[in-house]
Amino acid sequence: MENGRIAIPSIGNGGLEGERAGHFGHCDVFTFIDVENGAIKEVSTIQNQEHVQGGCMVPVNLLAGHKVSALIVGGIGMRPLMGFKQVGINVYHDDQRIEIKPVVEDLIAGKLEMIEDNQVCGGGGGALNM
Repeated sequence: MENGRIAIPSIGNGGLEGERAGHFGHCDVFTFIDVENGAIKEVSTIQNQEHVQGGCMVPVNLLAGHKVSALIVGGIGMRPLMGFKQVGINVYHDDQRIEIKPVVEDLIAGKLEMIEDNQVCGGGGGALNM
C-alpha cells in the first residue's frame, strides 16, 4: 500500500504500539495509520460508536466518513464485509498477530491478502477470531 488511511480495530487506547481487538465492531477505538509514499506519516485514534446486534453498518459508516481506504481484521461477518466493499474500503485479513505495528508494516509491504467471501465468520466471535 503506497498511500491511504488504514484502520485497525483496537483495544484500550490503540495506537501504533497497541493491540488489535478480537471483534472489530465492538472494539474500543479504531487506530488510523496514514500512509504516504509507502511510509507511516501519522497515527491517530477515534472512539468506536455503539454497536448493537445487527448494527453492522455502524462501523462501516464511521470508517467511510473518516476516508479509510483499508481495514485489517482477524475476521469479519458477511454483512459488514459487503458494506465495506460497497463504500470502497478494502478489507485485509491477518489472524496471526494482534500487535498493530507489524500488521501495518505487512500491509504496506504488500504481504496481506484481501479477505474473501468464503473466509467470513458468522459473527460474535466465529472461527476467524472476530
